[in-house]
Amino acid sequence: MRLFYYADDSEIKGGKTTDIYFVRTKQVLEAKGLSRVQVLAEVTPGGLPNGWPWGILTGIEEAARLFEGCPVNVYSMPEGSVFYAEDFRGRREPVMLIEGPYGEFCVLETPLLGLLCQSSGVSTKAARIRKVAGEKLLVAFGIRRMHPAISPMLDRAAYIGGFDGVSSLKGAEVIEAKPMGTMPHALIIAIGDQVEAWKAFDEVMPPDVPRVCIADTYFDEKAEAIMAAEALKERLAAVRLDTPRSRKGDFVQIVKEVRWELDVRGYKHVKVFVSGGLNEESVKVLSEAGADAFGVGTSVSNAPTVDFAMDIVEVEGRPAAKRGKLSGKKQVWRCRSCMVDVVQPFQEPKPRCPKCGGETSEMLRPLIKGGRIVADLPKPREIRRYVLDQLKRLPPIL
Repeated sequence: MRLFYYADDSEIKGGKTTDIYFVRTKQVLEAKGLSRVQVLAEVTPGGLPNGWPWGILTGIEEAARLFEGCPVNVYSMPEGSVFYAEDFRGRREPVMLIEGPYGEFCVLETPLLGLLCQSSGVSTKAARIRKVAGEKLLVAFGIRRMHPAISPMLDRAAYIGGFDGVSSLKGAEVIEAKPMGTMPHALIIAIGDQVEAWKAFDEVMPPDVPRVCIADTYFDEKAEAIMAAEALKERLAAVRLDTPRSRKGDFVQIVKEVRWELDVRGYKHVKVFVSGGLNEESVKVLSEAGADAFGVGTSVSNAPTVDFAMDIVEVEGRPAAKRGKLSGKKQVWRCRSCMVDVVQPFQEPKPRCPKCGGETSEMLRPLIKGGRIVADLPKPREIRRYVLDQLKRLPPIL
C-alpha cells in the first residue's frame, strides 16, 4: 500500500500514466497487424504562455529514460536549449523527433509530453526571472506549493533555468549542491523574541550557514532590520523581508528604507533578501530599489506549462500529417551569432542565417538509437551554464 498518490518508474515506463485512447489505438493496430507500421512523430509547441518570445527546453534526460529500451530512434534539442514556437519564417519548430513502430511507443506519448511540458514551463519562468535579476542571487522556494513527489523535478528545472540554489533537501541532492534557505517566522514566534531567536540561530548553526534574519515578524521591517544588524553585527549576512503585501502597501519603498537605514548605520555588508509572491515584474522593480537576493516560489513552481504536442508527420517514409501541421522529417538550424532558427526538410543542406548571413548549427541531434541512449546527459550544473550563455545573447524581456 502506498501512502501517497504518485506513479513509480515502472508504471510510467509501462504506460500506466497514458490516456486510454492510446491503449485502444495499440489494441486496434495489433488486431489489424499494423503495430509495426513505421512512423515519424515530432514534438512541437503550439505556442508559448502569455506571448513569451522563447522557452527553455527541459525534461530531456527523463524523456531519454522513458524511451530507453524501446525500439525507436529519437532526435532532440539538447537539454537547456532555447526554443521558439516558430522559426524565422513562421514555421512551427520541432524540439524532438521520434521514429519507429508506432504500436511500440504510442502509449508513451502522454508521459513524454508531461515530462517536457511542465519542466520546460518551470525552466522558462526561472530563466525569465534570471534575465531581469542579472547577477543577483535567486533561490527556489516553491516546492511547498506543489505535490512533494515532484519537488526534485521542480527544483532541478528552476536551477537549470538559472536559479542559484534550491531550498529542498532532495532538490539540492539532485543538483549536487547544498540546500539554501533562511529562517521561518515560526522560529521567532516559538522563541517569543526576535533578538533571542536570531542569536539562538547564530549560536546553533555551523559557520558555513549564512546568517540571514527574517525581519518582519512583529515590528516594522525597518525597525527589525536595524535590530538584527545591531544584534549580529558583522556576522549578519542579510535580512529577509517576506511582506510583498505589507500593510504599508509599498514593498519597493520598504526595500529602499531598509537599505538606507542599514547603510547609514554602517551595515553596508548586510544584504536585503526579499521573498513572497515574486515574479519577473516584481523582481525587476525590487532589484532596482536595492534588493540583493530573491526567494521565488509559486510563480516558478506553478509556472504555466508549455503546450507541446506530438504529431505523426511521416508513415513508412512518406509525408503524412493532419491539417495545420507540416509533414515530413525536419531539422532546426540555429544561427550561432543571432540565435535565429530555420526549419527545413531534414535532408536539405545547411542554410545560412536568413537574418545576418551567419553560420548555423543543427539543433536536433541523436538522443536514442534503437532504444539505446547515445547522447551525453549533462549534469544540471553544466546545463545551467549552457542556459546562462544563451540568455546573454537574447534581448531584454521587460
